[in-house]
Amino acid sequence: MLKINNLTKYYKDVLGVEELDLELKKGEIFGFIGPNGSGKSTTIRCVMNLISKTSGEIYFNDNLLTNKSIDYKNNIGYLPSEINLYDDLTVKQMIEYSNSFYEKDCLKRADYLIKKLDLDTRKKIDELSLGNSKKLGIVLALMHEPQLLILDEASSGLDPLMQEVFYELLLEEKAKGTTIFFSSHVLSEIKKVCDRVGIIKNGRLIKIEDIKEMSKNNFQIITVVSNEIDKISKDILFISKTEDTIKFIYKEDANKLIKMLGKYNISKLTIEEPSIEEIFMHFYK
Repeated sequence: MLKINNLTKYYKDVLGVEELDLELKKGEIFGFIGPNGSGKSTTIRCVMNLISKTSGEIYFNDNLLTNKSIDYKNNIGYLPSEINLYDDLTVKQMIEYSNSFYEKDCLKRADYLIKKLDLDTRKKIDELSLGNSKKLGIVLALMHEPQLLILDEASSGLDPLMQEVFYELLLEEKAKGTTIFFSSHVLSEIKKVCDRVGIIKNGRLIKIEDIKEMSKNNFQIITVVSNEIDKISKDILFISKTEDTIKFIYKEDANKLIKMLGKYNISKLTIEEPSIEEIFMHFYK
């Protein structure tokens, strides 16, 4: 569906992305993950031909994309990380205007998405909150039922309940055979909906992994508050340590963790998902 060969983009002397090779399968949700500034948006903007690449080739449905390739965008839904629309239009007017771009009528599909996302179409765009702007962006990206859906930090700004609705919509699209390129810096949402994940760091794709394999690693960040930190630190490889607190990455059986910590006086224990930066620092150097 989408194939990227040796993609390189420099902003004068500043590296955006270098020698990136990537291929998306039809009907999969591919997570594209990395810290802010890692090259995710640069890659996506090159695919969308919003910026010129320094070198490399991009294919959509086996067709080489060039600066003159325009028609392929009819089959792509794109949601950028920052949404800029016509502020003086209402949501309804913006959707109708977007509908005019396509040969088919997309308003029935748009109505379905509007109801799912609980979007008020009477408001003007300049009156929308960040979350409602993102909802509108989702409607515009999905309403024409594209073959390829490209999402750049799509869930940012949505409240937790609406994020779950958004994930349901992605799974509905996948069931229809839509290929989804899902860029994020949040590991938990990538693990929730994606089939495979590509990890990008400093402009270079460093790993592609099946999400099931990544989930088997079951990385967790453990934070322990105790008056016996010096003793606890002898048993583990820690990330950080203070007089009464220690933080470390753990991926073994939870019962082993409980047994190990049970020897000490623990006043507080916190278990959380690691950030992408923490995974990079300790597992993908």
